[in-house]
Amino acid sequence: MDAPPISKPVLWFFRRIVRGYFRRHFHGVRISRASRLNSFGEERLIVYANHSSWWDPMLLVLLGEKLMPGRRHYAPMLAGALARYGILKRIGVFGVELDTGRGGAQFLRTGSKILESGGVLWVTPQGRFADPRERPIAFKPGLAALAAKLKGGCVLLPLAVEYAFWDERLPETLLHFGEPIRVNGQSADELQRELEAALLTTMETLQVAAMARDAAAFSLLLAGTVGTGGFYQLGQRTLATMRRRRFQAEHTASPVATPGHAHAPSQSPAPSHAPSHLPSQEEGG
Repeated sequence: MDAPPISKPVLWFFRRIVRGYFRRHFHGVRISRASRLNSFGEERLIVYANHSSWWDPMLLVLLGEKLMPGRRHYAPMLAGALARYGILKRIGVFGVELDTGRGGAQFLRTGSKILESGGVLWVTPQGRFADPRERPIAFKPGLAALAAKLKGGCVLLPLAVEYAFWDERLPETLLHFGEPIRVNGQSADELQRELEAALLTTMETLQVAAMARDAAAFSLLLAGTVGTGGFYQLGQRTLATMRRRRFQAEHTASPVATPGHAHAPSQSPAPSHAPSHLPSQEEGG
């Protein structure tokens, strides 16, 4: 079995749809430590993230286009869900059966082919929707099994995702890349513990930054919709023009950080439930 086929025209069309969706439905897509995604050259790379929303697969499409446009990107999805969104089969999304031996074997075969062909694999190893504050975080075993059996090793990069309302009518998409994990002969069980602990640390770091509401802690990956919209905003704009005043659509003016120049989110104080020490402790779907 080869890596799933990707139709370039369909991918171009779908990326256009995704950009429009995020611009219309979010105030902005903000990212921290984006440079970590570009620091691995052509190494075998798996990006794994928490899974809190319907938006997650579309977000991964956006990140692949914006941050690694030169590489092919793939992601698993539950076979039943993929049947409802057939277009995704043509942009690198492949179906898996959850909690079955056949589904697990299918994920291992397809994931190995993707990584061996130079593709980037994006995985939400919880295998279900889960609130980002849910503890403990628990992964399906597929991700660790894939990484442990892959000849030649790979890099796994944790990604924390939150969708937060700050000062504006529309929410923010907030992202933070954590510290990468390199596979160097660890067993699947050892990797499982490492992967869960690394994502937990990444999620806690993002949670602190989200609560601080500091846009300067992030780079703006994609600007969205600002202001109240509708006739009210049109009236406010007209009034400002008549009075020769600058019109500000945003409720609170946000500082703009260029990619690579945002300061890192503070890692302290940690949330009250965050452990003071994380032991060195996934799947597709």
